[in-house]
Amino acid sequence: MPDAVVIGAGPNGLVGANILADAGWSVEVLEEQDQPGGAVRSDRGVDPAFVSDVFSAFYPLAAASPALGALRLEDEGLRWSHAPQVLAHPLPDGRCAVLDRDLAATAANLETFAPGDGAAWQDLHAVWDRVGEDLIGCLFAPFPPLRSGMKLLASVRAAGALRLARTMLLPVRRLGEEHFDGEGGRLLLAGNALHADLSPESAVSGGFGWLMCMLAQTHGFPVPVGGAGALTQALVRRLEHRGGRVRCGQRATEVVVRGGRAVGVRTAYGDAVRARRAILADVSAPTLYTRLVAEEHMPPGLLRDLRRTFQWDFSTFKVDWALDRPVPWAAPEAAGAGTVHIADGVDDLTRFAAQIATKHVPDRPFALFGQMTTADPTRSPDGTESAWAYTHVPQDIKGDAGDDGLTGAWDEREQNLMADRLEVRIESYAPGFRDRIRGRRILAPTTLQSLNANLEGGAINGGTTALHQQLVFRPTPGTGRPETPVKGLYLASAGAHPGGGVHGACGANAARAALHTPGLQYAISAAQRAITRRPPKP
Repeated sequence: MPDAVVIGAGPNGLVGANILADAGWSVEVLEEQDQPGGAVRSDRGVDPAFVSDVFSAFYPLAAASPALGALRLEDEGLRWSHAPQVLAHPLPDGRCAVLDRDLAATAANLETFAPGDGAAWQDLHAVWDRVGEDLIGCLFAPFPPLRSGMKLLASVRAAGALRLARTMLLPVRRLGEEHFDGEGGRLLLAGNALHADLSPESAVSGGFGWLMCMLAQTHGFPVPVGGAGALTQALVRRLEHRGGRVRCGQRATEVVVRGGRAVGVRTAYGDAVRARRAILADVSAPTLYTRLVAEEHMPPGLLRDLRRTFQWDFSTFKVDWALDRPVPWAAPEAAGAGTVHIADGVDDLTRFAAQIATKHVPDRPFALFGQMTTADPTRSPDGTESAWAYTHVPQDIKGDAGDDGLTGAWDEREQNLMADRLEVRIESYAPGFRDRIRGRRILAPTTLQSLNANLEGGAINGGTTALHQQLVFRPTPGTGRPETPVKGLYLASAGAHPGGGVHGACGANAARAALHTPGLQYAISAAQRAITRRPPKP
């Protein structure tokens, strides 16, 4: 009987499992899919000669994460690689904003958009230099972040703290207008904010865009050498070296509760896996509270909030390509960037977000484009490019802002039409792009969910990034910590604070909560014996 059972072998689940194993606990991880990793996996499904990242690809949050850093995954063979430039945002007139890991290079590029914009970028980075480490500590620590919060307050004077708080709360459109006269800096901030489901007019989109830009400036957007799956493999190897076990093809169907305490997990095969001390659930909040735990064990208010107020983030539509030549960008500066943002300007981003807000499939989708061979030459043969792009669409679709009549059924016809729409958008910035495609794979929202049940409707962040569902409001008001109403059960997924992204903090927070729960040496053998093997529920 293991000390802990972890439901889900995504990065949060594997980080939590490793921390428990480091403390001497025996750990068993149950994963529904036939391989571990959650949204951190790679394959050769587009072309046998190409490595494609199925879900996530670039990992600035992993590079900055104290939880992942403490695991020293380089000792397990993990290596990181960087593209020559981090990020590019070309414009229709041929100009291109470029974020380089060299601060002076980024500033010089932005200076070409407007005099003084380079210095403005350096000023924003100077604030990051002063508070960035403590801010990351606050973001990734359990809420409230008392120790990191005190360090952050000590690093800025009172007026500086107020300015920082205002920056974090600003809409990204306003933040860009306050700091930059030209489009370049504004686009870098706004495009990064749109990595989440935040429009340029949303509160905290400025803070999120600044955070992502400063992570890019400091850490870059690194990728694991050999594919995203290398990060998962390192986590699994580390766990196994410490006696932990990962079992794939094991779908959890019930968290067994006896006397108000979680004592085991039942799988679809009817197996009952007992847990001596704790259960960590790297599953979405609605899945844990409304499907895995019986209703009688949940406070009515929590269930009511989940049904009425919990909000998923935007759905994601992704396409992977095998290109027989590099992307023919009209702006040559985009060729060396690992990530390329495709939008005509901040107004275009607002238009895109407004169409999603009114539940329409955007006619000119904002695209995040990844050049993986540019970032890691091992991904495909010399002279080729392993590439992908994703865009957002509404969770519930009322209509199509374009002319294709997309309904959100995402059958083969709709998938191909949306993929074509995305390619036409890229072609407008890279004439001849479509002629270089030798293979493509479409990952519609329904496909993403079938490959990872946590990606409900193609949502990749475990719930909206908007302010009303962060901190003490995540996943519902008053539930900002990994502890749940059931003793010994911890929410360890992106549904908990601090939310989406590959940083492992949600799993780390859950593991540490389990380790520091008073009275761990309780006698629950009688309750555990009550878990009997029985057929799964129909």
